[in-house]
Amino acid sequence: MNKKDIANIRKQFKLDNYNLQIREIFNVYVQKESGEIYHHVSQPFQMLEQEAQELFLTNFKKVLTGQLDAKLFELKFIRDVEDSTQMFLFEGLQQETTDDWKEYMLEIVLKMFANTKYEFDTVVTFIRGEYRKATRKRNAETEEGGDDEVYSSPFILCSLNKTDQPKRALTFDYIEKEFKSHNFFDPIINLDSPLSGFLFPAFNDNAADVNHILYCAGKANQPDGRFIEEVLNCEEIITAQEDKDCFDFILKEVMGDEVESRVISNVYEEIDKLVQESQENEESEIPTLDSQDIERILTVSGVENVETAKVEHAIKKIIDDEKYEFKASSLVPKTIKIETKLANVTINPKDLKYVKYITYEGKRCLLLEVDEDVVVEGFRLESETLG
Repeated sequence: MNKKDIANIRKQFKLDNYNLQIREIFNVYVQKESGEIYHHVSQPFQMLEQEAQELFLTNFKKVLTGQLDAKLFELKFIRDVEDSTQMFLFEGLQQETTDDWKEYMLEIVLKMFANTKYEFDTVVTFIRGEYRKATRKRNAETEEGGDDEVYSSPFILCSLNKTDQPKRALTFDYIEKEFKSHNFFDPIINLDSPLSGFLFPAFNDNAADVNHILYCAGKANQPDGRFIEEVLNCEEIITAQEDKDCFDFILKEVMGDEVESRVISNVYEEIDKLVQESQENEESEIPTLDSQDIERILTVSGVENVETAKVEHAIKKIIDDEKYEFKASSLVPKTIKIETKLANVTINPKDLKYVKYITYEGKRCLLLEVDEDVVVEGFRLESETLG
């Protein structure tokens, strides 16, 4: 799934939406430490109070929110796994009765807590519904297209949330006109920060892909490897940060520790071109870089003496798979932070070419080229001429 696919589904999670019908919701309350199911209940989603519906819809959006390969990951199921989660989810989608659907979801809950215990009670929430998307925009003249012609796919979404113990509070009694201490005993389900979650199946170009699942990690670049392998039964992944760290290592191996800012800026600019072209062409596949692509980018960026063997050796030094391909979208940082003892400067990667590290009158200086007045605390700085 790409950003567009995810965004299209996420924005449909709203009340009374024809394009996304949630048939039923299944909540499972699991006790801390023991990991035992204390209670579970299923009901039609529309039977919930409107406020409860809104709270859950916000929670489901959070499961689908985050940067790809950092918070959200499209995972591939491992084949030939006994009692696989892929089978439970696929069969769950086919069931007509609520009881049969619940049985498959409970099997997944048991896998979630088989080897993991939390220090707090948790609630696992499943929904199943139908996602619809028009095959084409409606033609005003012929009145064809629009909601009359839609892609329609059943789906299951899961959200794992912690519970918080309520705090003691001081309340004001309007009737008695006095302040009172009040103790709340019911645990609060924290729907603001899902511990994890997933969407099945994955969607690519409006087509459902039952061999992949969209997984949401609790924190960016911190996917739960045990959950991915043992619960979802999916293949191992590399995060965007790990991709970036490996790529940075390869750059240092090929270019050395010291390099001109212009060269680094050119490298990021060349990679960003690939990302932008992919987005403009609305390509579903994320552009990747293999060893030949890296060699080409370094050469056109101004790196001298770039050799094929040197690039391949650098890749093998940190990655076992010599045919590994880096996701271009993971390699360009949003901002670059230049740290010194005197000050920290944050700039856009494409502007790094305007930063120079020079020596002037025996002092090391950071030179930032600008084409406009510099304003500090409302004052325009006077321009000085060096020399």
